[in-house]
Amino acid sequence: MNGKNFRLPARRLATVATATALTAAPVVMGVAGPAHATGDEGRASAVVLRTGLDVSLLNKTVNVPLAVSLNEVQAPQSAEKATLTAQLNGVDGGRPFSVLNAEVAQSKATVEDGKAEGYTNLAHAKVHVPGLPLLSLIEVGQVTSKATCEAGKAPTASSNLLGDVTVLGKKVTLTAGGTTNVEVPGVGEVRLDYSKTEQTSRTAAATALELKVSIDPLKLNVAEVEGTLTLAKATCESPAAPEQSTEPAGDVKPQGEPADEGLAETGGNSMTPYIAGGAVALLLAGGGAVALARRGRN
Repeated sequence: MNGKNFRLPARRLATVATATALTAAPVVMGVAGPAHATGDEGRASAVVLRTGLDVSLLNKTVNVPLAVSLNEVQAPQSAEKATLTAQLNGVDGGRPFSVLNAEVAQSKATVEDGKAEGYTNLAHAKVHVPGLPLLSLIEVGQVTSKATCEAGKAPTASSNLLGDVTVLGKKVTLTAGGTTNVEVPGVGEVRLDYSKTEQTSRTAAATALELKVSIDPLKLNVAEVEGTLTLAKATCESPAAPEQSTEPAGDVKPQGEPADEGLAETGGNSMTPYIAGGAVALLLAGGGAVALARRGRN
């Protein structure tokens, strides 16, 4: 070329460089952050026996509240109890009065690994109230209750009954979610609810047996026993579910892959690098032809 350098016009060089740069630049939309938990860790509770009874002595000259809880536990601090008897003082001539005796009386409450759970198990149990020393208010073979609340899942609650149930000396048949009335002339009346369950979006509760008691035995030194009695209850509240970061998950395109979105804005596509390369080759070839023609004329 007689010592002369062929120069590509500056405007065309800039166009080729811009097209090449667009194919290599990575596109980063943002990367999702780690999950994080908010709110509390959940709660659970369980109780084998709870009473809320009022005892009135003869002629109602003395009123004694009968408030007893047996094996009542709560979590987050996981706990378990298995006491088999509950006694009350001051209503039986100063002697200890046994409210409940059982072969199994277990309650447990746990909160761990994103799950809260309450559980009770009562087996071969007898419940007495003042004024009826020889007649059980209720006898059960076995009842259990369970409430489970797990983060991100619907809470569940259930109660199960195995064996017979006897109320004021009468064997009864119970229906889950139903009410049974037992009346014994000269003794009293008991309304019995079996397997009461409640559920919300974050809580659950199960009660195996709930009794509404009205006892008025004749010719005894107890005029009246009124109130409620609960056997085998479990509750729970769900731990807070983890929340994901609101940043969108990102797309990172490796170096050298075509970035179609950016090229679309400039009117290019994935073939642009090849077209640009071909253009350079044609320009160089054309420049060489011109140089040869000039040499021929010279």
